Amino acid sequence: MRLFVAIEPPASALDELASAVAPLQAAAPELRWTSRNAWHVTVAFLGEVDEAILPGLSTRLARAAHRHPPLELALAGGGAFPAPARARVLWAGLRADRRVLRLLAASVAAGARRAGAPPPDEGRKYSPHLTVARCREPADVSPLTAALSAFSGTEWTASSIHLVRSYLDGGRPSRYEDVGEWPLAASR
Repeated sequence: MRLFVAIEPPASALDELASAVAPLQAAAPELRWTSRNAWHVTVAFLGEVDEAILPGLSTRLARAAHRHPPLELALAGGGAFPAPARARVLWAGLRADRRVLRLLAASVAAGARRAGAPPPDEGRKYSPHLTVARCREPADVSPLTAALSAFSGTEWTASSIHLVRSYLDGGRPSRYEDVGEWPLAASR
């Protein structure tokens, strides 16, 4: 099963982002725009994981979540991977305490590794974002990233992490299913 760990923004934050993204969708219909119900902030991508390790993975993720406090986050700004001039992914950014978010991501990745599900992108710098569109071929999305740069959503509290299963259709994620949720519980 293909899994990742994520933070799910509240509906109010997604409403704000949807309003900011709507004119961009009209301006660039050639992009593959992600659906609102798929919007999330990935904490750790785990890739293909054997279902047999799910109980141990759940235990490790619960422990990791319990070690970290709820996070104050806001969707804000935007960018592209690998770069706006040759993008494959257009994303909305986060306004957050990056150090605290990186510590959570590292703890989740370590728990996954101990459970037998080493993240395939382990060792890469964690770059929190919410994917809003994908490009079939590298594209210049500089006007879109410039438009997103002014976006600044309302702050919200992330109080849990989710283990999510991704179902692929033709190599692209087609739908997501929550497998588990654990509260961020450490006191500040």
